[in-house]
Amino acid sequence: MASTDETIGGRVAIVGTGSRAEMFVRGIIERPASVVVAICEPNSIRAQYYNDLLVSSGGQAVPVYKPEEFQKMLKEERVEVVVVTCIDALHDLYIVPALEAGVRVLTEKPMTTDVEKCRRILETVQRTGRHITVTFNYRYNPVHELVKRTIAEGKIGRVLSVHFEWLLDTVHGADYFRRWHRQKTNSGGLMVHKSGHHFDLVNWWIDAEPEAVAGFGKLAFYGDEAGKQHGWAKDYVRARGSDEARDDPFAIHLEADPTYKKIYAEAEKEDGYFRDQNVFAPGIGIEDDMSVMTAYSPWEGYRVMFNGSHGRLELEVVESQYRIPSSGEGVSHGTQPLPHAGDATVTLQRLWEKPEKLPVVYDHAGHGGGDKRMLNRLFGPRPGDDPELGDAAKQGANERDGALALAVGLMANESFKTEKFVELKSLGLAL
Repeated sequence: MASTDETIGGRVAIVGTGSRAEMFVRGIIERPASVVVAICEPNSIRAQYYNDLLVSSGGQAVPVYKPEEFQKMLKEERVEVVVVTCIDALHDLYIVPALEAGVRVLTEKPMTTDVEKCRRILETVQRTGRHITVTFNYRYNPVHELVKRTIAEGKIGRVLSVHFEWLLDTVHGADYFRRWHRQKTNSGGLMVHKSGHHFDLVNWWIDAEPEAVAGFGKLAFYGDEAGKQHGWAKDYVRARGSDEARDDPFAIHLEADPTYKKIYAEAEKEDGYFRDQNVFAPGIGIEDDMSVMTAYSPWEGYRVMFNGSHGRLELEVVESQYRIPSSGEGVSHGTQPLPHAGDATVTLQRLWEKPEKLPVVYDHAGHGGGDKRMLNRLFGPRPGDDPELGDAAKQGANERDGALALAVGLMANESFKTEKFVELKSLGLAL
């Protein structure tokens, strides 16, 4: 039975070639213990971008397989590891047959998007005896490690309550309303897709599992009705070729980013997927204002407060203090530091004592340094890097962790509809 704490090496296939795949492809190229041997992708233009990247980095182009050829790919290319980075709602279509074929699976979060698919994955894990690694990269952020370590050492006693607020700004937050995430059938909504970060962190930080969720969420800012009400709406379908979009601060211009131009603007003629849709168009099916998150803030970052029996721990991370309209800055989130970066602070205050600012090590790129450290742990260190031991060696997340984070989002979505508490046991997951 494979362990999620083991370093992975060998022959790797990439499933899905959107922008997130680039982190994994570049990471594997840089680490000699693994090699990309195949790509599974329906769009040949996007697949070619990644083959060009492999060749320009000193490697070789690899065979490209269509989704219906996935099992053929596993066999013909002797795949040992599959990295799943496709549309969230399709993850299970690759996770399940890969597990059945005895192939190691790494999947982007969220693990999947609804309870039926989650049950299917968990049943396959139980039946095959093989585990999944869910790439919760924020666990590897050194600031988040500091928070976990401080709580585990009992510095604030027993954690009694947690308050968590996550703010997405009007570039990053708006981006979910331009692309396939804007429909719950694809993404599960922001409570499933984005909040997988939040809910997994809380579960991991306090070593606890959710029992019940009550939530409130609405589409308050994006979409046609709210856009007209607030005076932001522009009349266009997608930004490319639109005069209306030229002065829309919420529009994305694909040609301004070399990668987006290649994998989206030039690739859309094959599949008709528009990556630059109007965020104030009709038909958006996800929320933008939820109990733990807002997707239209002027600044980006998060605050977390832990109230304990012996004190309080506060974390504040300002990833970007503000944005400039239509500058093109920070279009691709997570690969480079966000513009106008702020600070990260961790404050410990025990009862009857002065507050103490804990020393932090923070990297503004790659999810606070989490991406690099996760890749070092999963695929081995880059030449010249030290192995990730200690805390970083204990942070792997498996299918249970993925299911628990997903469950909070699913319960929140249900609570939005019913206005009632939703219990974990009502999902019927074999946890």
